[in-house]
Amino acid sequence: MHVDITDFASELILDDGIYRPAGDVSTPLSYPEDGNDSCFAVEDESFWFQHRNVVLRHLVQQFSPEGVFLDVGGGNGCVTKALQDAGVNAVLLEPGPGGALNGRNRGCLQVINSVLETAGIRPGSMSAAGAFDVVEHIEDDAGFLRELHQVLQPGGHLYLTVPAFVWLWSAEDVHAGHYRRYTVGSISRLLRGCGFDVCFTSYLFAFLVPPILAMRTLPSLLGLRRVGTQGAATKELQGTQGRGVGSLIVDWLRQRELRRIQQGGSVMLGSSVLVVARKSTAAWSGS
Repeated sequence: MHVDITDFASELILDDGIYRPAGDVSTPLSYPEDGNDSCFAVEDESFWFQHRNVVLRHLVQQFSPEGVFLDVGGGNGCVTKALQDAGVNAVLLEPGPGGALNGRNRGCLQVINSVLETAGIRPGSMSAAGAFDVVEHIEDDAGFLRELHQVLQPGGHLYLTVPAFVWLWSAEDVHAGHYRRYTVGSISRLLRGCGFDVCFTSYLFAFLVPPILAMRTLPSLLGLRRVGTQGAATKELQGTQGRGVGSLIVDWLRQRELRRIQQGGSVMLGSSVLVVARKSTAAWSGS
């Protein structure tokens, strides 16, 4: 399995195993400075990242197993490496230098340290792309989706996860640098307006809605949890991994949710929205 970065981004420079644009192209990010390093410490053991990865692997292998998959804003390469291990030609595109380095150290074979607009990805060169818990960090979400539309080939697939429901908003959203939360309907309308056909939608992590309401949303509304912290968020991501009865219950709920999606069904409630879309082959003025 080999991907030649220069086939679709010829202006990037290879520097210590990581591709970067020439010159200083740093861009301010709506994301905690220590976010990638904090997540890196728990990703491999966290039920949250494990569950998301296994669901995403299934969907990518179902809809677009061939070609190059660009993981945009892919952080420490958690999804990139999972797809790579499943035989997908995945490339990590991460703007944070720390995240890009963590991705390389994790074993991601191809890593680009850049935001999408400065990476110089050739239009129409990607067969698939993903943005997993990325869109909510971008103020102009429609503009970002149009950039993704541009780099995809006609018929190419886009995979997204975003946080669900404004009524789950809490101090953790503020700390994480979120601009908004979505529903299946709102993200689907946004994608259609940016030239995509929506192929599959579902909520994810239905079993996390009650604890998020109880531990994040309601305390935030009552002024009891005014400032989210990376440490608290990281601890919650670790969850009940390896802790007896709680771990068994979470595993059972995860497997039930996974089976429903594998059978082609959708989950009707959850803390995340999951979407697979396809670049429309019909004429669109933004192509």
